[in-house]
Formats: sequence, structure tokens, C-alpha cells
Amino acid sequence: MLMRHELRVLSVYDGFFSGGARILHSDVVLGLQEGGQLHRVLSVHAEVLREASRQAMEEDACYRSLTAAGVEVTSLGRTSGLPGGPGADPALFTGPELAATARAMAGADVILSLKEQPLGLLNQAGLPRRPVIVSLHRSDPQNQGGALDELKAAIDEGTVVACVCCAESTRAAYEAAGIPPELLHVIPNGVDLLRFRPDPARRLRLRTSLGITGDAPVVVFAARYDAMKNVPLFLRAARAWLRQQPDGHVLMCGAGMTVGQPGLHADIDAAFGHDLALTDRLHLLGVRRDMETVYAASDVVALTSAWGEAAPLCLIEGMMCGAVPVATDVGDSAAIVAGHGFVTPPDPDAIATAWGDAVAARADLAPVLERSRERFSRTRMIAAYAALIDRVHTESFRPPLPEPPLSEPL
Repeated sequence: MLMRHELRVLSVYDGFFSGGARILHSDVVLGLQEGGQLHRVLSVHAEVLREASRQAMEEDACYRSLTAAGVEVTSLGRTSGLPGGPGADPALFTGPELAATARAMAGADVILSLKEQPLGLLNQAGLPRRPVIVSLHRSDPQNQGGALDELKAAIDEGTVVACVCCAESTRAAYEAAGIPPELLHVIPNGVDLLRFRPDPARRLRLRTSLGITGDAPVVVFAARYDAMKNVPLFLRAARAWLRQQPDGHVLMCGAGMTVGQPGLHADIDAAFGHDLALTDRLHLLGVRRDMETVYAASDVVALTSAWGEAAPLCLIEGMMCGAVPVATDVGDSAAIVAGHGFVTPPDPDAIATAWGDAVAARADLAPVLERSRERFSRTRMIAAYAALIDRVHTESFRPPLPEPPLSEPL
């Protein structure tokens, strides 16, 4: 049997584009590689258009972090959503694509599927048989197109042998959707505590660059421009809060949170109405590669999602940088925020009030956030992933039990 330091693991991504699940999984891969496993990544798509942002694999921060650490990353070269792109059925794979996938799988002992979407590829007939672990990062399995059916098919075939749920809400939702509970393993999200920490120098630097005074209250909203994030609700709360806080500022960052997103501008116009002058203190920062700086510069990290969330990475990263979390009750958000911040109904005035309460409570909550750091540790998370991968690998090579001897004839 291979020793753990010789374990070869292939992660399969649908693509490299902005989102917490890819950030989290890529960090897991880096941690497992640091621990001695040999990791590679195969991406179905090389470039996608999402949230009005053209996102190429080679320009993605996760891709660059992985390759800089020596993790080989390859792609089937597909594109999605781009003008003039292929119009073929995305569920149909060509001979060269399947051959490339087979070569990548043949060199692995265990396969990690980032969410269930790559199973449309991994379920194709004729590919090598390898144990697959699926990482699940949402709490709405029925809202994933045909991905849930692909997951069930892979389980029936014996290909998927375990699922990592990043939250208890994920485990409960997938069990309710018919996934066998014995396959669902909860490994809560964790972050790099050396990177995500309070930092007065970073706080001052970003605030200075945005023209924000040192003591002005700041709320950050880190999300991609997607319906599940409930951006209109956030903007209505931002209007109410900025009216209450004449020196307050709001930061919006993530894919689509830019001046080039027409839907966002329509939402801003609708939310602020005759108070558009308040948007002088609304900063659209787009995709950032220095989120530790953005969070350190903020007093509150906000989440207004309506569905789909599991264990939102923004809440954990923001908390570890000293920002007080204020979130709607979706997924595991309430459990993450409990004792550290505020849970709100989906009401803009209630949210704005909670932001004000969070700013006022920030100094008192700082020791609480400091004591919770071990709970949200990347080290704890990666150790749990490593143990599960080891177990799956060991069990996949376990020899069959010997058949009982034939009885002697009378």
C-alpha cells in the first residue's frame, strides 16, 4: 500500500472563476501538498464569462497560487458564456477531452471533485475507476441543475465513496435530497490565520487609498453579483445606514461588483433613488487579491444572502481580521455568527440598525473574535481532509474477504 506522502490526488474543477468554494478548495489543495501528498488539478473550462466578468484560468488568483506552489494545473480548454464560443451540448465530451481526462485520472489514487458539477465529466463511460470524494459547498442541492442527479448516479455506480460537507446545513440538505448519510462528512471551513488577522497597517493603507478617515465606520460586502447574494437587499440597507452615518463608508467587492456591471448599476439606482449622492461613499472594488487588507480596513462584514449559502467564507475571513459579522439566517451563518456578531431578518432597516450596533460593539467583541481563532483554523480543516483521503485510499485497496471453504460432501 502507498504511504500517505506518496498519495497522488487529482482535483477536478468546473473552472477557475471567482467564488468562495474555489478559494477554499484551492487552499485545501495547497495545504495537503504542503503535508506531503502529490496534487494535480484538472479544469473543465479554461475561460468563462460570469457576473459580466471575463475570467481566464491563467489570470485567476487560485490558479496562480497553485502553480506557484508546484501544483500542476491543466485544462480541457473549454470556454463558457463567451461571445462566439462553442454552441455544442456542454454535457457531450469529445474523444480528445475524454482521453485527457483518462490520462489525468490514471495518474491519481484518489480524486476530489470540487462540487458536484464535474461529475458530468467523471461519470463518462470508459474512464479509469478511482475513488471520488465530492466537496459540497451549498445548502440547496435541488438548485444545481442536473448536478444532483449526476451525484446520485456516481454514488449508485460506486464511484463516489464520500462527500465533504463544509457545513451542517449542507449535510442536512443533501441527506434530505436522498444522499446516504454515511457518505456525508462535515469538515467546517477554515482560513489561514497568519494571513487573516487584524492589521492596523493594512487598515490604514486601504482607508487612505480610498479617502476614508481612520475612525470612520466601514461595512464590507464580499460577494459575486448573483441573485442568491440578494444585492438589492444589501443596497437598501446600505442606503439606510449611510443616511444614519454621515461619515460611514460601504465597500463592495467580488466578481461583478464593478462599474462595468449594468445590473449592479440598475440595482443601485433603484435602491438609492433620490439619495444617489450617498453613493459617493459606496466603493465598488471588484475582484480583490488582498481580501485580508479589505477586511482589516472594515468594521463590519455583511451577508444578506437569501438561499444557497453553507458556511460563507466571507464571514470567517472578516471575523478573523476583526470585522464584526452581520448576516441573514441562511445555511450555517447563524451558527458561525453566534456570540461574535448579529443575525438579522431580511429587512433593510433591521440590517442597517445591526450594522450600527456592530460598529458600537466592535471593541467589546474583539477578545471574543480572538478566542475563536482556533475554531476557524485552516490547520484543523486540512488535517480533517487528509484523514478522510487517507481512509478512502486505504479502504479502496482493502483486499476482499476470502470466500468460505466449500463444505465436504456427506
